[in-house]
Amino acid sequence: MAGYERIEKYDEETVEKNAALYKQLLSALGEDPSRQGLVKTPERAAKAMSFLTSGYDKDPADILKGAMFDEEYNQMVLVKDIELFSLCEHHMLPFFGKAHIAYIPNGRIVGLSKIPRVVDTFARRLQVQERLTDQIRDCIQETLDAAGVAVVIEARHLCMQMRGVEKQNSVTTTSAFTGEFLNNDKTRKEFMQLIQAKLS
Repeated sequence: MAGYERIEKYDEETVEKNAALYKQLLSALGEDPSRQGLVKTPERAAKAMSFLTSGYDKDPADILKGAMFDEEYNQMVLVKDIELFSLCEHHMLPFFGKAHIAYIPNGRIVGLSKIPRVVDTFARRLQVQERLTDQIRDCIQETLDAAGVAVVIEARHLCMQMRGVEKQNSVTTTSAFTGEFLNNDKTRKEFMQLIQAKLS
């Protein structure tokens, strides 16, 4: 895109330390870290890992608090098909998919872009999908004091596709609900229908 420059900042000391570890790993795997294709790999891998775990440095509640507004709207607000990428803490292999998140305001709404940012913050940590689902739910519930929160995540796990059982088409779905979504079958059913619906 013309006029767009992506700026990535890294802690140089951390990158240097982790790059040295990646260089040792390459040697332990039987590779030659000095060969042309691998010379810069340790630094690249260290920077990639810093990016993929950058969620540890952010407070997702602060993200929401930065764009909360008093509003009397009290119907469901749904943001669906939020792309997410994370690392499984058991094998440090990626899992990826979509999050569908809804909340029912209780006097306060939040800027819509903040919800995907909350997802990214929790996803950019070593994770399991079950905990990720609960963390997103709890953060939105507690920060907004919502009348209800619903979170559904659908993801593919490379630890299941590349190794282990090697099942290529498996999808893991997790859900977490509070308030109206937990206690009201009609509200929960409406949410599930909306996330399955396709816009024409």
